[in-house]
Amino acid sequence: MITQIQNKKEYDAAVNCIIHELWDAEVNSPQFEYLKNLASLIDSYEKTKWPSTLPDPISAIKFHMRQKDLNLTDLGDLLGSPLRAFEILNKTQPLTFSIIWKLSKCWGIPTESLVGSYAS
Repeated sequence: MITQIQNKKEYDAAVNCIIHELWDAEVNSPQFEYLKNLASLIDSYEKTKWPSTLPDPISAIKFHMRQKDLNLTDLGDLLGSPLRAFEILNKTQPLTFSIIWKLSKCWGIPTESLVGSYAS
């Protein structure tokens, strides 16, 4: 049994094993348990080799606004105040739980993109 993926060759072999041999493993079978273990090792290797860096929350909001052609007025409408929207985008007021919830629920911005820290 593999306990760690140490290089690209082992990574490729593990991915190919999952795709070609284990993908349809029956739940709770030994093959399924091996699949879960292998998937965990692949995940660990990927996080080490290709770490995911999410943008800071304000950058995520601005990106979403550009993608959806939204503006400060749209954000102000969502938050109940154009001033609040301005303060959020300029990082003079922090994101509150309520604001994060509204942005996630109404605009579909992933919560994990909104809860990180950012410099004012």
